[in-house]
Amino acid sequence: MSEQTSRPTSLQEAIAYFADPDRCFAYATKLRWPDGKITCPRCDSEKHSFIYTRRIWFCAGCKKQFTMKVGTIFEDSPLGMDKWMTAMWLLVNCKNGISSCEIARDLGISQKSAWFMAHRLRLAMQNGSLMKMGGSGTEVEVDETFIGGKARNMHLATRKRRITGTGGKDKTAVMGILERGGKVRTVVIDNRKKKLLQGHVRSHVAAETVLYTDALLSYEGLAAEYAHGVIDHAVAYVDGKIHTNGLENFWSLLKRGIGGTYVSVEPFHLFRYLDEQSYRYNNRKDLDDAGRFEQAMHNVFGKRITFKQLTGNDQFEARQTN
Repeated sequence: MSEQTSRPTSLQEAIAYFADPDRCFAYATKLRWPDGKITCPRCDSEKHSFIYTRRIWFCAGCKKQFTMKVGTIFEDSPLGMDKWMTAMWLLVNCKNGISSCEIARDLGISQKSAWFMAHRLRLAMQNGSLMKMGGSGTEVEVDETFIGGKARNMHLATRKRRITGTGGKDKTAVMGILERGGKVRTVVIDNRKKKLLQGHVRSHVAAETVLYTDALLSYEGLAAEYAHGVIDHAVAYVDGKIHTNGLENFWSLLKRGIGGTYVSVEPFHLFRYLDEQSYRYNNRKDLDDAGRFEQAMHNVFGKRITFKQLTGNDQFEARQTN
């Protein structure tokens, strides 16, 4: 692999590539300022001096120092960019995710630091698109599932505390919308009532789309705006093109990652893990490992989340501002 022109294409190459501090710094700097015009993230001034020994700039405008981490998910992190780059590569390319314990062992940092790091990286993997999916003739699947621990896998004391009913009572409901041949979107929902589910469908799916759902009564009434096909899972799972098997596949990947890698996910953090799995799923065909890494790295700018926000109680409200 040529240092001048080639990018790393595998985990081994990425570790070797970013292990060189100068090369890692040059890569990150070019990623942030591709036109070569370095501006202060605080005042946008282009007048500054560079302190090479510390790899920081001193802004002549606001009279403050800044690094390439300021104004990104990396801000105020004492960890080197080589560790951040490696962690990002692992998170975007490991099919079933990677736990904070494993990141901690691989990078030689504490589990607490790895947990905070992983959540900051997931912020860069969020899809903030507001464009509606589908359109005339396009096929879209809509389905819901419940995420939560299985009672048989819990300690008796935990089971008594967390399992207070049957079915989905003690689990978190998640809604998925999948455009066939396209991308998936997910949203954590409070319930499966008609008003809520149909509101999300209308917000994310364009009118006149060919819409496929199961026979849940909450979806009744969508035929006026969509070509609505219904599959009753009590009778069959497929009726020609009418099925939700695409989303069932996504739910399988999601639950395999949560159950096998993360083991237990708190409901107020669940949307972050949905963003992570959606990112990998949406980019599984169009991008290779290097492409998924570079796309995620382009999304680290202008975003930040603090440890206090992650450990607070208002997580659903916090998502609207992050």
